[in-house]
Amino acid sequence: MGASAGRISTCILIVDDNPDNVTILRDRLEARGYSTLVARDGEEALAAVGALDAPLPPGAVLPDLILLDVMLPKVDGFEVARRIKANRSLPFIPIMIQTALDTTEDKVVGLDSGADAYITKPINLTELEAGIRSMLRIKSLQEEIERQRAELATKNDQLIRIARTDSLTGIDNRRQLEERLVETFEHSRRLQEPFACVMCDLDKFKSVNDTYGHQAGDEVLRQFAHLLRDHAREIDWVGRYGGEEFMLILPGATPDAAVAFAERMRKAVEGRTFSFAGTDIRRTVSCGVAGWPHPQIADVEALIRAADNGLYAAKSGGRNRVERWDTETSTSTDDAAPTAVGAAADTSDGPAGHTLHDLRADDGQHRADITTNTHASDVGGGRDSLGGGRRPAGEDRGTPPGA
Repeated sequence: MGASAGRISTCILIVDDNPDNVTILRDRLEARGYSTLVARDGEEALAAVGALDAPLPPGAVLPDLILLDVMLPKVDGFEVARRIKANRSLPFIPIMIQTALDTTEDKVVGLDSGADAYITKPINLTELEAGIRSMLRIKSLQEEIERQRAELATKNDQLIRIARTDSLTGIDNRRQLEERLVETFEHSRRLQEPFACVMCDLDKFKSVNDTYGHQAGDEVLRQFAHLLRDHAREIDWVGRYGGEEFMLILPGATPDAAVAFAERMRKAVEGRTFSFAGTDIRRTVSCGVAGWPHPQIADVEALIRAADNGLYAAKSGGRNRVERWDTETSTSTDDAAPTAVGAAADTSDGPAGHTLHDLRADDGQHRADITTNTHASDVGGGRDSLGGGRRPAGEDRGTPPGA
């Protein structure tokens, strides 16, 4: 295989076993500003474009057009064209077949093999040059289409990521979490494998915004999201459900395992110092855990509602807690009151169900008459189909709806 001294712009691969033909074509094409490569049989032609088993060597350049003779040693021109066009890893390379076979049948065979143009011998060089220019225009248009298609695919991927990602924290947003939940629920039900959902909410988060400003609050949320990702397994899904409320989907996890995971995470948050502009901020987290299979959880909506109820129980129990939702004393998922099955941190407020709590002290709204029993009876109503009406960002989950 030979080559000109240096590539100028457009490279043409001449495939011909006749040295005289090669010399004429090379001289004419290089005089017109093209650079050339030469292959003297079909295998050399295939090797020149990386269509044989061996890949192209580093730095090798694919030709922009192939001027292909039909009558070749080893592999004939029709087969060369067929293999090149069948190789999906190659870009569009125009193939012009040159041959003395000028019957209609021969031309049909050539074009059916993948050739883009057909020129008969003896070759009229002016006609050849016009055909080359035409083929190169088609190649340029094809490359532009491929470029635009690649750009469109990249932008579509970006739009999909934006649509499914929380812009503040970089983790999954609510829409993506809901899709993941549906997928995980269907997968677990099909294979009869357990999985769990954890809802967690930063305690008294509104006071961060009120005291340090919303930029500080945003930074705390970002750092909290990173902490969740660090504690989650690779197969888990972590996302921001809304405001300061986050959700984790734990495939293959039993409720007990999910409670243990949430407790480790709770302790990590309790021992964590969030930083913003030289200021140290401490916060705790409350978590609700629900798992499938469970006789009272028939679908995704019920699972979210159950984890949400567990979170309300953790808030009512004094915050900085993990509560596992259960319905041992309930007859319906909608009316089920969460009971503390797996629980967490000790608080000076005493056990949930016996102690009154000022659940909104950080907001300046004194509600000391709210009991756990009142909370449990209220949380079943006023929810949307996926786990509850949204509260304003920063509003603590401790106050039951309607209180």
